[in-house]
Order: sequence, then structure tokens, then C-alpha cells
Amino acid sequence: MEYTHSDTDLIKQPIGYWSWAASKAVVDRIRAALAGIGTTQPQWWVLAQVAGADTAKPRDEVSRLLLNYLDAGREAMESEIDTVIARGWAVEDAAGRLSLTADGREFHGRAAALQEELWAERHAGISDEEYLTTIKVLQRFIRNTGGQAWHH
Repeated sequence: MEYTHSDTDLIKQPIGYWSWAASKAVVDRIRAALAGIGTTQPQWWVLAQVAGADTAKPRDEVSRLLLNYLDAGREAMESEIDTVIARGWAVEDAAGRLSLTADGREFHGRAAALQEELWAERHAGISDEEYLTTIKVLQRFIRNTGGQAWHH
């Protein structure tokens, strides 16, 4: 869909609406694509955190970190971690550290390739400079309204 608002009209548009609409479109697309390969976005987050660790990653650390991504709370995040383990993608040792299994590494690779495709799709026609400006402006909106955001 091509938008035909003039710059004069756009300057009056509400950031709340456009940031919400962009977030919804991006998240809906990611979740649908991940569902297509048999996983959820929170399960992907778990896989990515565990795969990115140099050594087995403490479950509590994964859960705490990912709570910043999920509004549903700690129980929901713990449930997603349990599902990743139940699917055989990760194991938890006696000390509560998570490691990917061979199946988990293979699945993580497939999911990571999909995420790269989705990144390219989202960024089509958008320069790195435009993207950086957009992120910085959104950060200022958050700061200016007393909000908090964090992403790693």
C-alpha cells in the first residue's frame, strides 16, 4: 500500500498511531512467519539467547532478560522456556543452565535464516541512515514521554 499524505499532512499525524501500526505490522509478520516453521516469537527469543551464549546460559538469566520483551510476565516466559526444552531444542543441566541440542542448533539455524529474510523484507528501500534516524527519533519520543525501553 502506498501512502499519499503530503508532508504538510504527515507533520500533523499522531506518532502514537504510526508507531503502533508499524509495531503491529512487524510483529504480526514475524509471528506468522515463525508459526509457519512451527515456533513462536518467545521460543525464538529463547533459542537466540541460548545459541548466542559462549557457554551454557543460566535459565534465570534468559528468563529475566526476555521478560523485557514479553508483557505477559515471568510465568509465561518460563512456560516458553519449558516448551523449548520439551521440544528437544534445549536441555537444562542440574545447575539450571540451558544449552541447545543438535536439533535445537539445526532449528535455530532455520529460524535465524528466516529472521534474516524478514529483516531484508522490512528494510527494503530503507537506507541504514534512515533506519538509524528512525530508531533515534523513537528513542527520543520514549525519553520525552518519560517512558522506558530497553533492547539487547
